[in-house]
Amino acid sequence: MQASEPRLGSTRLVAIDGPGGAGKSTLAAQLVREFDAPVVPTDSFASWDNTLNWWPRLETEVLEPLGRDALARYRRYDWDQRALAEWHEIAPGGVVVLEGVSSSRAAVRPRLSLSIWVDTPRPLRLTRGLERDGTSALPLWEQWMADEDTHFTTDDTRAHADLIISGTA
Repeated sequence: MQASEPRLGSTRLVAIDGPGGAGKSTLAAQLVREFDAPVVPTDSFASWDNTLNWWPRLETEVLEPLGRDALARYRRYDWDQRALAEWHEIAPGGVVVLEGVSSSRAAVRPRLSLSIWVDTPRPLRLTRGLERDGTSALPLWEQWMADEDTHFTTDDTRAHADLIISGTA
């Protein structure tokens, strides 16, 4: 990653994308340890009732400031409280990992230094999601997965990834 050119000001933005439950957060945690890079989870912006249309807030609070080599500040969305929570700050420069569903969408591709797609079979992803969120979340997961399918098909996200890895390990 260090050899790739910064495309967001002086920041090398690395996206870890793929559907819910694929293993993106696990990979992001590994990159954090390896590169001492901050992670901006898209889950800090999305919610059950706003699966994909939250992007403008990410642009305004994170991508635009980093592109100007300024400090980025965003509030994390708390899924349990269903409200914005504490503030987070991301300094420009170095590597920043943008992790989560639609993190490498067309709107950000020109600013990415690297795009990683985590490929995991649907049944395993659903199992992981329900283990995390409880079986009562099945209707929410079914809707979420349908929204993802539509987005990823329209955006052709996987085809634009620089690297595709398996999330089954």
